[in-house]
This record gives sequence, C-alpha cells and structure tokens, in this order.
Amino acid sequence: MKLSNFSFELPDNLLAEYPAENRDESKLMVIHRETGKIEHKMFKDMIDYFDEDDVMVLNNTKVFPARLYGNKEKTGARIEVFLLRELNEEQRLWDVLVDPARKIRIGNKLYFGDDDTLVAEVIDNTTSRGRTLRFLYDGSYIDFRRKLRDLGQTPLPKYIKRDVEADDEDRYQTIYAKHEGAVAAPTAGLHFSKHLLKRLEIKGIKFAELTLHVGLGTFNPVEVEDLSKHKMDSEELIIDEKATEIVNGAKERKRRICAVGTTAMRGLESAVSSQHTLNTFDGWTNKFVFPPYEFSIANAMVTNFHLPKSTLLMMVSAFMGHDLMKKSYKEAILEQYKFYSYGDAMLII
Repeated sequence: MKLSNFSFELPDNLLAEYPAENRDESKLMVIHRETGKIEHKMFKDMIDYFDEDDVMVLNNTKVFPARLYGNKEKTGARIEVFLLRELNEEQRLWDVLVDPARKIRIGNKLYFGDDDTLVAEVIDNTTSRGRTLRFLYDGSYIDFRRKLRDLGQTPLPKYIKRDVEADDEDRYQTIYAKHEGAVAAPTAGLHFSKHLLKRLEIKGIKFAELTLHVGLGTFNPVEVEDLSKHKMDSEELIIDEKATEIVNGAKERKRRICAVGTTAMRGLESAVSSQHTLNTFDGWTNKFVFPPYEFSIANAMVTNFHLPKSTLLMMVSAFMGHDLMKKSYKEAILEQYKFYSYGDAMLII
C-alpha cells in the first residue's frame, strides 16, 4: 500500500465544528466485514451488536489543557505555546510547539497570565516549531501544575476555527477519563454517555481499560509514498494485569473484543505475546499499523471518520479491508456523516 491509496476528496462542510447535542446520539455507521453490509444507526444503537461477556477496551487517558498564550519579553508579541511533554519535573522542563516559531529563539522569555506570575525561558530548539522551555516558578510543583491548568485552554484541533467554549472542557473529554497526559482526546470514546455505559454494563458487557497518552504525533502528516518509511512518534502506554485478564479471558472464550478507538487498538497491538495474547505493558510505543496487517487481539472496533492520508485511516483500512473502507467512506460523504474529532462514528464488526 502507498500513501496515494488513502487520498479522497473531503468536503469542508463535513468537518465537525461542534459535537452532537447528546454524546450517544451522533450517527453510527455499522460495517459488517464478512458480508460488506453497511447499516446506518445512532451511536446508542451499538448496544444491539454486543452480548454478555463481550469486552470493550477503553483508553482512559485524560486530556490536559495544553494550549497556552504568552507574551514575548520586550516586544509583547502574542505567542501560542502548545505543551507536548514534561521532560523533567524538578527543573520544570517541557517540550512544546510555538507559533509563530520564527520569533522565538534560545534565551527568549515568555510571560503568561495577566499578572505575569508564570515565566518560561527558551533553552533549546528541537524542530522547526519545537522548543524546550524551562518554566520559572517559585511555588511548589503542585501549585505550578495548577497554574498551568488554570492558564491553559482545551486543545481543540486546529481545523476547528472557532474559539474554545466553556462546554468544550467537558465535551473534549471522555466520561471515563482518569489519567492526565494526553494532548488530544481519544475521540471514538467521546460518544459514550453515562447512560449508555450503564446499559452496556447491565447487559453484561465487560470493560478493560488501558492508558495511551495521545500525542500530536498521531496526527503528523505522512510525507513518504512508501508507508514502511514513515516513523510514528512515541506515546506512553500502560496496560495493567486486570486489563490483560479481562481481554485474554474473552479471547479464550471467543467473545467479541472491541477496541474503542485507534489509540486503544494501537495499545493492544503494541503488547501482543508470541502466543497472540495480551501482555502487561508500561513504556512507550511507536507502533504504526497499515495494510497489510494481521490483528491479534480485537475483532471489532469503534472509530470516528478520519482525514485523507492519515495514519488513523490506514489502521482502519488494515482492519476492515481497503475496498470496504473506500466504499464506506464514499457512502459516509454521500450521507453527510461528520468527520474528525467531534464527528460521527463507525462500528466495524
């Protein structure tokens, strides 16, 4: 498979600017891999496709407010700072992206907040837009993190042109988010409401949780025609013993195991044993899944509709088959499904 195999025309009006009014009432396209049948449902109807002892694998990462705005010393120029990764807790070092990058050089200082109580110094250039910042703050580490959280904004994707609204803080977060560390939401999970989770639980569906802290690298454009040459950024992944017991038990009983989102699927495929069971994991993964690929754990998947030439689309193609993916995406555009982070969903079974 080549990069050009994943190109298609996506009308701008299908990029979702806002989420559905109710989480579980977005549109749901159901794809049957064996027959090629396509159904059009609402997300809450997905319960009809699962039975007692089936398993859903959820990514319980929590998005932190990673986008800050500061002012450059002397000039006062407004600079966007996107927090990517904490490098050193004690020294308060962070990998960040800055915009506009041409104005930010080593030695520059940035001031945040109305009272300028938080200051950061640029100590390194990492990429064309990447910088390493040392935050200068006299308070405790807990106070420092609280300050970052207070000053930060929900990191909505750049395609959403509107300002961040109060509702986004809640809606750009899954209801089962627990462990802070992501700079983008695992968006397939945004469709689950408390009511739907309770209904699934009552029906006897089990839940296994892993933590994969989504980084911006997931959304980096693929710039090589030969997909085997593309390198994914590493993301932190934790899978505990409880999750492996639930998943391996379901696999042994030949139950349906559904990965909720591409991040959950990446997590599962990053921790496969030689016997094709799930191992515990605590580390980093740069797993890149593209066709052809033999999946070891999940036999069902919930995912949103993805952008052309994205690594997420490539994983979906590998899971459902390339021709069926093209057919379903053509139908999604025809039926006006919404794409990307706040968009509609697909269940592949």
